[in-house]
Amino acid sequence: MSEKVYTISTNAIDFEQINAFNFNSTIELGEDVKSLIINCRKYLDNKISNSDELFYGINTGFGFLQNVKIEKDQLETLQENLIKSHACGMGDLVPVEIVKWMLLLKIKSLSFGNSGVQLITVERLVEMYNKNILPVIYTQGSLGASGDLAPLSHLSLPLLGLGNVYFNGDITDAALVLKKQNWDPIKLQSKEGLALINGTQFMSAYGTHILIESQRLLKWATTIAAISFDAFDGVDFPFNENIHLVRPHDGQIQVAATLRKLLNGSEIKDQKKSQVQDPYSFRCIPQVHGASWDAYNFVKSVFLKEINSVTDNPNIFFDKDLIISGGNFHGQPLALALDFLSMAMSEIANISERRTYQLISGLRGLPPFLIKNSGLNSGFMIPQYTAAGIVSENKQLCTPSSVDSIPSSINQEDHVSMGANGAVKCKRIIDNVEKVLAIELLTAIQAIEFRRPLKSSEQLEKIIVSFRQEISFNESDRILHDDMMKSVSFLKNYKLN
Repeated sequence: MSEKVYTISTNAIDFEQINAFNFNSTIELGEDVKSLIINCRKYLDNKISNSDELFYGINTGFGFLQNVKIEKDQLETLQENLIKSHACGMGDLVPVEIVKWMLLLKIKSLSFGNSGVQLITVERLVEMYNKNILPVIYTQGSLGASGDLAPLSHLSLPLLGLGNVYFNGDITDAALVLKKQNWDPIKLQSKEGLALINGTQFMSAYGTHILIESQRLLKWATTIAAISFDAFDGVDFPFNENIHLVRPHDGQIQVAATLRKLLNGSEIKDQKKSQVQDPYSFRCIPQVHGASWDAYNFVKSVFLKEINSVTDNPNIFFDKDLIISGGNFHGQPLALALDFLSMAMSEIANISERRTYQLISGLRGLPPFLIKNSGLNSGFMIPQYTAAGIVSENKQLCTPSSVDSIPSSINQEDHVSMGANGAVKCKRIIDNVEKVLAIELLTAIQAIEFRRPLKSSEQLEKIIVSFRQEISFNESDRILHDDMMKSVSFLKNYKLN
């Protein structure tokens, strides 16, 4: 996916491709995909023309109105009305990078030839993606069950020349942008509106973004923990391979091995210790971080299935002469996974804050609050307060969304996943985790300076030197907000091996 043009085919997208995806690249539809879309649409047109049979959402109303027959000359109006009436989003704007994932994943889902859309409709979505004409979408409105109806309706409005889009850095009326591009609004045919707004692409796009960020932060978490470990002058016996082989959780083994590698050659680690054991926040890094890695890998497997799936309704199997109404739009697999990931990543921040607290506590020969002349200077007292407040917020956000359900559509849609709420919450948690880790990194590198002239490992010293190019040692009190924000920026921009 690093090439300038990525071809959407019937092959599954894997996570390595997702992780390497460059939003400056363009996409195109493969010939295999075009053929499937055309053949499915041709089958549906013939079916509607030659039969009076009712098919949900194709020639009937929606939800509770499923039994209302729609005449053939009103099918286009039905689909347009569906998108307009369901564009009921509210709340914050969905970040543009997630909107772009939504577009890509909607195109992918429609490419399997089970949705009945016109080729021109999918091609327009591709053009919007390639030209960075990105619909304005809102975070609130989806119940995560009958598809992400409200957000996907906002995604679809520009096809009709309605709604707003991001274009050239501004929010602009979609009709004006279509005019500038010499694009006519798409005239939706039977089933198309439903194919566009039924689906889990809001949840899936958030999940994809969150997984990329979580992988980066999980790697950072163990690296930062290693710096904190040396700063706290810890004993490394708990990272011995034999301990983890007799409790062989994959993540635990992986994290212990990573810690051994990161700390290899550290003069601080190798010096004689006065203590027998360290607090759990140091001693149990493999067990805690490892469990979050295992949770992450499970959630990743769920989302990889989802983004390579057909999630609208009904599903069309033109080669079997079948149109079947089902429930692939229901977000329960994603809702549960997002709640799980929220808890797993929240724990990374939880244990990180505990290490920060230990480092400022005046233990192991470190000065209280890691500052000279403490009392006159408060030093690193309050960054730990900030971390503690953020960690507490994450605990509150971890109340699961997936256990909630509110009936809708006059009880036709009587169980919903609330996965969309879970997705938005999970992103907020992930953003919070980055802040807490940035505070630990800032604190740990301040603390490790008090171990000089001893050095940590070559790998960790390289990170410390790079960090010091951005943030100097704190000799006396200064505005630490600036340092904390620079530390967040460092986590975003520094490339770990």
